[in-house]
Amino acid sequence: MRDKVILVCDPGIDGAFAVALALFDENLEVLGVAATPGNVSAEQATLNVHILVEQLDPPRWPRLGEAPAVDYGVDGRNLHGPTGLGNTYFPVSKLHNLPTSEKLIVELVRQHPGEVSIICMGPLTVLARAFEMYPDIKGIVKRLVCLGGTLHEPGNAGPVSEFHFHCDPPAARSVVHSGVPLLLIPLDVMRQVLFSPRDLLGLPEDTTRVCRFLRQIVPYGIAATSNLYGIEGFHLKDVLGVVAVAVPTALKTKPMRVDVETRGELTRGMSVFDQRAWLHPASNVDLAVDVDNKAVREYIVRILKLNE
Repeated sequence: MRDKVILVCDPGIDGAFAVALALFDENLEVLGVAATPGNVSAEQATLNVHILVEQLDPPRWPRLGEAPAVDYGVDGRNLHGPTGLGNTYFPVSKLHNLPTSEKLIVELVRQHPGEVSIICMGPLTVLARAFEMYPDIKGIVKRLVCLGGTLHEPGNAGPVSEFHFHCDPPAARSVVHSGVPLLLIPLDVMRQVLFSPRDLLGLPEDTTRVCRFLRQIVPYGIAATSNLYGIEGFHLKDVLGVVAVAVPTALKTKPMRVDVETRGELTRGMSVFDQRAWLHPASNVDLAVDVDNKAVREYIVRILKLNE
């Protein structure tokens, strides 16, 4: 039986890569792709999920959700390009009358109670709204996989704040305290998944729609990472969200108690991990603490080769 998943994403380059893998993994059933602003605006995020599905043309098209009209005052276009998908522009036939992303999540979870894993690869606003509006679904979500927070690594949105948590700290706090089983993948692990230019540009031959699409967007991310951070390569952070469901043994985890700072001038969006063993704080997340990079690489190559 295939694992049923909903992808929540603000499609930048690594998000597009992750969606592509999920859509073509024969062991995953992507029920929906729910757009959220973050790397790009709400309008662009909704457009990008349309582009992904249309350009990739998977065997089974998922349902799509419209991003909420939220402006976080930050974006990731320096890294991901003016459209979020590199410096590329794709023709697309946009669907009309899409459900909101939060409504899409609720509908799909209710249709498949206890079976759906939600992979959140963007800010947590959509999830928090879904749980606030329809609290009954918290008891029938199989589990959450969220990319967010940082344990020891410096932040990528502030000195100590990770981008997704920084965008909407109250939403992040609400989700980590929701009571839904949650695997949290912090920057400490995300930054371990660095692919060199040779790795990325040496992907399986571009004889398929998937590889042709990825080859158009990935070079921008490589160049931007070099210019912005002086790093050769590109972090496929969002891919770890899919890997967590598709290859769970690739991640090492431990239970942890986490909260989110919502107000600090310098610490807004900071993830606070309570490691005071003498107090025995009850854990509310399974925290990813290490990743098997070889397993991640093997998974990517396997999925892309399936479509040669």
